[in-house]
Amino acid sequence: MWLTFHTVCLGSRTACRRSVAAALSKCSRHRGNVSLLSQSAAAHTCKALQFRNHGDPSKVVQLEEVDLPPIGEKDVLVKMLAAPINPSDINMIQGTYAILPDLPAVGGNEGVAQVVEVGHQVTSLKTGDWVIPKDAGLGTWRTEAVLAENDVISLPNDIPMLSAATLGVNPCTAFRMLSDFVDLKPGDSVIQNAANSGVGQAVIQIAAARGINTINVIRDRPEFTQLSDRLNAMGGTHVIKEEALRRPETRELFKTFPKPKLALNGVGGKSATELLRYLQFGGSMVTYGGMAKQPVTVPVSALIFKDVKVQGFWVTQWKRDHSSDGRAFRAMLDELCQLIRQGKLTAPACTEVSLKDFNKALDAAMQSFTSAKQVFIM
Repeated sequence: MWLTFHTVCLGSRTACRRSVAAALSKCSRHRGNVSLLSQSAAAHTCKALQFRNHGDPSKVVQLEEVDLPPIGEKDVLVKMLAAPINPSDINMIQGTYAILPDLPAVGGNEGVAQVVEVGHQVTSLKTGDWVIPKDAGLGTWRTEAVLAENDVISLPNDIPMLSAATLGVNPCTAFRMLSDFVDLKPGDSVIQNAANSGVGQAVIQIAAARGINTINVIRDRPEFTQLSDRLNAMGGTHVIKEEALRRPETRELFKTFPKPKLALNGVGGKSATELLRYLQFGGSMVTYGGMAKQPVTVPVSALIFKDVKVQGFWVTQWKRDHSSDGRAFRAMLDELCQLIRQGKLTAPACTEVSLKDFNKALDAAMQSFTSAKQVFIM
């Protein structure tokens, strides 16, 4: 889903710029058993997908050699393993996202890397650890990087690499929306649009693991039956076409289980309005995306007579709000990794591509009915 923002939070933007500038100044190829002092005299590079101007990704993104300095006392040298292309990455390149880096910048906000070497004051990480970014703006579309210890968080390396690479954004968004807005119990119901998105698939699986019903709305398409079967196999209770939201027979679904307490909106426009109509009294709709690029319209009757609540969620802000105390983030990652080990949470369908094929990958990621997430394998 593509988000268009016309205003920018200056505080967040400055923070992102600092993070990207620091990361760009710290990417280097570590060779042999070279001492830290000798590294400082040598100029090393990594390959990175960089953009010097905002605009069409196919025109502004280039594969370049980026100079980066040696490892600092509290830094780690990492080798990137895999990094996906998310809608927010495209928006950042286009210049339409809520936070924008200083230019030039390396693309990518999510991915998994392996620690190759640590600075002598690093205490929380060791060589061989897998790590993911704590926040947006590190620039993950590159082969190697030197990053601050506090900018990454470790993951167990006994989960699939693609699950690790795609864990930090969509599953975390789904987890928080299912946990923070409504007290959901086994047997309760959630309705969502964009159910085939990365967030939508994570919602289905996490909800199923908690015994929660999901009504999953997707746009009609030639392969609707195959997609519907796949979402049902993940644990979706019902999969319906967006047009069916406006039909009376859809209400028959709720004769077998409760009306939804929670609606999750990644589309906006008429689709969001229709979700509201199915909420039970006092229910909540949480918006996390705006694929339709249309405003959310809330019927007055829903506010007055059904006491519905309309809220928004941005996982980047949640991470920043909890950055001073990492226990909540760690607990969430631990629970998600446990679901992965149990086979209850899988990565979305992915197409693995190399950095040199970035133009093809970016083009595929921007298609309207994309069926797989593009992931750079380093």
